[in-house]
Amino acid sequence: MKHFPTLALVWAFSTLSAAAQPAPSLISPEIREDHSVTFRLRAPKSQSVALRGQWDKEQVAMTLDADKVWTLTVPKIAPGVWEYSFIVDGLTMIDPLNPAQKPQRKPTASILHIPGTPPNVWDFQNVPHGTVHQHDYLSKALGKQRSAWVYTPPGYEADSTTRYPLLVLQHGSGDRHEAWVVHGKAHWIFNNLIAAGKAKPMVVLMLDGHPLGQIPREMADKRAESLHAFKNELLQDGLPLVESHYRVSAEREQRAIAGLSMGGWQSLSIGLTNSDRFAWIGCFSGAADENEIKPALDDAAGTNAKVKLLWIACGEKDNGALGRNEQLIALLKARGVNHEWRLTPGDHSWPVWRDYLAEFAPKLFR
Repeated sequence: MKHFPTLALVWAFSTLSAAAQPAPSLISPEIREDHSVTFRLRAPKSQSVALRGQWDKEQVAMTLDADKVWTLTVPKIAPGVWEYSFIVDGLTMIDPLNPAQKPQRKPTASILHIPGTPPNVWDFQNVPHGTVHQHDYLSKALGKQRSAWVYTPPGYEADSTTRYPLLVLQHGSGDRHEAWVVHGKAHWIFNNLIAAGKAKPMVVLMLDGHPLGQIPREMADKRAESLHAFKNELLQDGLPLVESHYRVSAEREQRAIAGLSMGGWQSLSIGLTNSDRFAWIGCFSGAADENEIKPALDDAAGTNAKVKLLWIACGEKDNGALGRNEQLIALLKARGVNHEWRLTPGDHSWPVWRDYLAEFAPKLFR
């Protein structure tokens, strides 16, 4: 398809750039104690190089020094997990010196993590840690190889009898199944919340939310088909996989589903129409159309009796999702479906979604 050559070009450019970098003399990003950060790229034949960072969303020109290295020092960046890219002669690319890459379907961003003092809930802390497991499996629903990641909480391996609650946690349209761990730091969020006694220990299943292999711009054309395929994979493959490999509770009241953006849409649509399987539903900056949740709307009393929490949140500067969220909330109110609505500062980005997970997780399985 027409998007593939562009993707191949980005990969090829990034790979060639990485091969051209002299190691280990160049460091990028270089983080100092005062949170100033220096970014570097060796691209001597390039005419222009700029940095675009999520911390201020500005594109800032870099300077070519005497060693033919493009350099820029940002005076102070606030603690957080940020994404950034280099713009090289108009081409957006990752930082080839930084192994921390945002797990996107079309990789164009690297990750900069500046821990807070005291640590934020998404920072690595000296607490008991859980384990992230990777699974490759042949999907019965799709007839092809698929992948999933599973988080087990601290103490899971030492305790052979406890059956844990299960949360299905889904990524957005531009990302992959590992995004909640690699970029969202969900495993550290759970570790820290559990250690603080704020969240119950739980198993977390993270599936690839693109069952048809599409890339974001094609989603609109295959919305219904994609949702149906993902629901089938979740029910026929995802849940059986985690049930056969891990000690998870089979009780409906011990099952939750949540996600961000596309994953929030999937969670709403599947969770509300499968309340015999899920009692807790979270939607972060996502929304569902009326026809996708019609059974839950038509039987509001039954939905309210089964769903213990329907938690919906969106940023007030989320230009793409806020309008649809407001329409959804109005619809739920009109039909009498119980829900919790959170309008927060922020836009359609990971800093917002990490906060949502940290707020949502402690509400589960109470």
